Amino acid sequence: MRTLCASTLIGEFFVIGFAGLVAMKSDDVSVAAVWTVCGVAMLLSLLLCGMITRPGGTQLGWALQIALIAGGFVVPAMFFLGVLFGGLWWASIHYGRKIDEAKARWAAQSAEPDAG
Repeated sequence: MRTLCASTLIGEFFVIGFAGLVAMKSDDVSVAAVWTVCGVAMLLSLLLCGMITRPGGTQLGWALQIALIAGGFVVPAMFFLGVLFGGLWWASIHYGRKIDEAKARWAAQSAEPDAG
């Protein structure tokens, strides 16, 4: 699960940075506010890569997904990208857990002595 989730978070890191560049052109939001919010979100996406398997890691990831969707109020394309990355986040967790379970089964089977 960690690898899939980290890949999604790294992709989000870049999307947040590019969204910040687009948001800078808005007259409604100051450049300082844009980069404060984007900087915190980018830092969170990087930190989550290392703490995804710790308690609360996936919940923080979901909070980041909601924040990406909410970013659509400043950069309308973020509505689409936020939903897209939310789907990727769900798939990373869902299929990552299945892969982890399969790896655990294979490891348990290889650790069993041959009955023969």
